[in-house]
Amino acid sequence: MDIFDAIRANLLSPAVLFFVLGVIAAVSRSDLKFPEPLYAGLTIYLLVAIGFKGGVAVAEAGIGRVLVPAVTAMALGALIPLWTYPVLRFGGRLSAVDSAAIAAHYGSVSAVTFIAATNYLKSVDQPFESYATAFLAVMESPAILVGVVLGKLATRAAGDDSGASLRTAVHEAVFGRSIFLLVGSLIVGALCGEPGMKKVEPFFVTPFQGVLALFLLEMGIVAGRRLGELRKVGPFLLAFGIVVPVLNGALGVELGKLAGLSLGGATLLGVLSASASYIAAPAAIRMSLPDANPTLSLTASLAVTFPFNITVGIPLCLAIARRVYS
Repeated sequence: MDIFDAIRANLLSPAVLFFVLGVIAAVSRSDLKFPEPLYAGLTIYLLVAIGFKGGVAVAEAGIGRVLVPAVTAMALGALIPLWTYPVLRFGGRLSAVDSAAIAAHYGSVSAVTFIAATNYLKSVDQPFESYATAFLAVMESPAILVGVVLGKLATRAAGDDSGASLRTAVHEAVFGRSIFLLVGSLIVGALCGEPGMKKVEPFFVTPFQGVLALFLLEMGIVAGRRLGELRKVGPFLLAFGIVVPVLNGALGVELGKLAGLSLGGATLLGVLSASASYIAAPAAIRMSLPDANPTLSLTASLAVTFPFNITVGIPLCLAIARRVYS
């Protein structure tokens, strides 16, 4: 399967098609709208399901096998904001606090992009490590912490001591809803193991694809409503939201190979590196860097990078991995 066949197969998957349907609904100004409690419920379900299944996989694989790839994933989460910040600050000429906020979003990860990637790999019969969810759990917080520290240093340099303290920022990065659910569910799954999975499998496994389709329908609506804001983020952030994920994805694949992952596992690490957060990072940044403009970070991550990744970026990461492993 070449890259164009891979992209076509990904575009015809139910998850992506429901996302496109949501975009069409928003662009056509349909009155389709998800109640906020339903959206929150879908989010909680997906985070708990992927965390629990990942924990069960970690229990089966053993901590010794997971440790090196997990540390590599944490290092990636912290590294990406460090190199994207100067690109945004000096290349895009954005303010220091906006550069830090966007860098935190792009160092952090998207759980839905990860789920779409696992579905895609299964559809093309590409095996991967079942404990890869652990990477998703450990990459989120380091990126947010680094981004917040960069923003705090910038505001202090400007003589502004207002805003949340670093201690509050750390608490939000570690105990924010999405991270807490993901990491907590992973720990529960690791403690329960396969016997625990058998008890909840009818709830966490069988309905999963349908819940994901509904969630992506809502994500399509949200992304479609932000398409008009692309004029505000400008050509630089539009290019940033496409080029940077490709570079981060290639970096993730390379480091995944060095960490001993299989081709499929390195692809998933690449996809996570290429993704940008629109759940955990916005909440933490809003509290810790209140002067940052959320339109810039959310539009770039949700209206540019997210659609690019679930349509083109995921097959592209697999193509890169196949080249690296050839």
